[in-house]
Amino acid sequence: MPTTQSDLPPIEVPTTDIWGFLFERKDKPFPDDKVIFRDPYTSRSYTFAQVRDTAIEFGKGLKANYEWRRGHVLALFTPNCIDTPAVMWGCHWAGGIVSPANPGYTADEFAFQLQDSGARTIVTQKAMLPVAIEAAKLAGIDEDQIILMGDEKDETFKFKHFSSVKNLTGTNRYRRTKLDPEKDIAFLPYSSGTTGKPKGVMLCHRNVTSNTLMNHAMEGRYMNWKNDKLIAFLPFFHIYGLTVIIHQSLYAGYECLVMPKFDLPNFCKIIQDHKVTMAYVVPPVVLLLGKHPVVADYDLSSIRMLNSGAAPLTKEIVDTVYKRLKLPVKQGYGLSETSPTTHAQPWEHWDKKMGSAGVLLPGQTAKFMSAEEKEVPIGETGELWIKGPNVFMGYLNNVEGTKNALTDDGFFKTGDVGFQDKDGAFFITDRVKELIKYKGFQVPPAELEGKLLGNDKIADVAVIGVYDADQATEVPRAYIVVEKGVEQSDATAKDIVDWLAQKVANHKRLRGGVRFVEEIPKSVSANYVKQCAFCSFSTLFYSLCGNQDYIDTLTVPVPTCQLTQHLTTSAAWHAPSPPPSAPRPALQSTPHPSAPDESSAHSEGA
Repeated sequence: MPTTQSDLPPIEVPTTDIWGFLFERKDKPFPDDKVIFRDPYTSRSYTFAQVRDTAIEFGKGLKANYEWRRGHVLALFTPNCIDTPAVMWGCHWAGGIVSPANPGYTADEFAFQLQDSGARTIVTQKAMLPVAIEAAKLAGIDEDQIILMGDEKDETFKFKHFSSVKNLTGTNRYRRTKLDPEKDIAFLPYSSGTTGKPKGVMLCHRNVTSNTLMNHAMEGRYMNWKNDKLIAFLPFFHIYGLTVIIHQSLYAGYECLVMPKFDLPNFCKIIQDHKVTMAYVVPPVVLLLGKHPVVADYDLSSIRMLNSGAAPLTKEIVDTVYKRLKLPVKQGYGLSETSPTTHAQPWEHWDKKMGSAGVLLPGQTAKFMSAEEKEVPIGETGELWIKGPNVFMGYLNNVEGTKNALTDDGFFKTGDVGFQDKDGAFFITDRVKELIKYKGFQVPPAELEGKLLGNDKIADVAVIGVYDADQATEVPRAYIVVEKGVEQSDATAKDIVDWLAQKVANHKRLRGGVRFVEEIPKSVSANYVKQCAFCSFSTLFYSLCGNQDYIDTLTVPVPTCQLTQHLTTSAAWHAPSPPPSAPRPALQSTPHPSAPDESSAHSEGA
């Protein structure tokens, strides 16, 4: 395709760091006492002014008590919490770098990130202390560098709470550290690849501020600080929640209802009780909204728009949700390396280009490339390459990985496959490394999954490629969770195979057949588990579903990572427990007239 630039009005890329961009701007439209972050379980909240002032106090405390210097790294190891924004911007005030880590990590996994990032200090919650302490020990970090956040404090007073990390010296010499927005790293999230260990993604201040403006250029046309509220269950350790929710909320003045983790009844109840108008979601959550019976017990009519990201979403799923709830669903697209958002659908196009990732956001250039790294024409499939002020600086301590990801002229090779249509809409169909290759033809699993979810017999599905020795090629196979009352039989499997065959090209048919499972495993972000740092999807997926017979017949060595070793010894896969967090009180509000009582509503998870 011809190299494409955004048709949206250009943004003026900020020349200041994140702190100056958010807290020293002259065009802020809302008052300082506007509530931005609220905990719906406790009603604890932060106004704009409280976020700013708390962050300054914490930043001064880091300098006074921890000898904080420019470039020091603070690791955040916590579920979502309304203290997170103040802690991370306090770190930036002091000149530091924030490296958010998955709270579901084991001590070994967290220790790797601590060591690789060069973290100096850890901020966590009381319930996470055992893992944090062990990881700190493995990484050579003293326990006095562990700080707590959240509702619970340490009764032994061994670990300080961040609210008590203040400048108590009486001196006024501590000032904000001014940073170079193009050279100083702001965030160091870790991105899991299909091979090797997670990679530290170096995002400078300019990356994040420019992407915040890109998002605002799209969403700000439809939303305003007086009327709109967001709900935040997407993990703040993930770039999607970090930029699109935290930074956008404070920049635009939207009230943000923060959930420590996703569970469907509470998600619906918070929307109902707080009149949430916008929700950033992922495809499995959209599917739950379209099919889960508990959704009918709540009033979600305040929602003006759902925005789905993190994986492709098909027309069939969007249709299912709108038919049931009359809620529009649009899509966006991005990656950790692009801070993250590169594309989004205009609200008025949600039902005109279903399945599209939207249009290119301002300030960027994009093109689709063939395997030979030649630009492909409009309508043809290729790998998406992107260039813009939101594209990352590179991978930490990984020169080779950076060289493979970034071209000499600044384009990032996303690894995602798709195409652009004649109207300028972009479609992302799959990952380069997840495509099924059937006799040379490319079969995107996500496309087949989306179509299969349009079948009334199917509650959930994952499609993978399996090798057929007789044909000497990969073939698509579907692992299916059927709806209640549907028989798991050969007849049902044949009906599904035949049904899909009428809807796809010949090379996309389910030649690998159908296998019935009780559950499709999901990650902490509510995405389908398709890979881990050490395992191919095929190995991990079969491990999760307890299919030892498949493991025994693999023609490639079974990885020996801790996760796979644990799962392959289980008779069946069970959903892992969520990361520990402080007990949450029951939501105190009046339920929808048809809602279940509190005991049932809070015991049922997604």
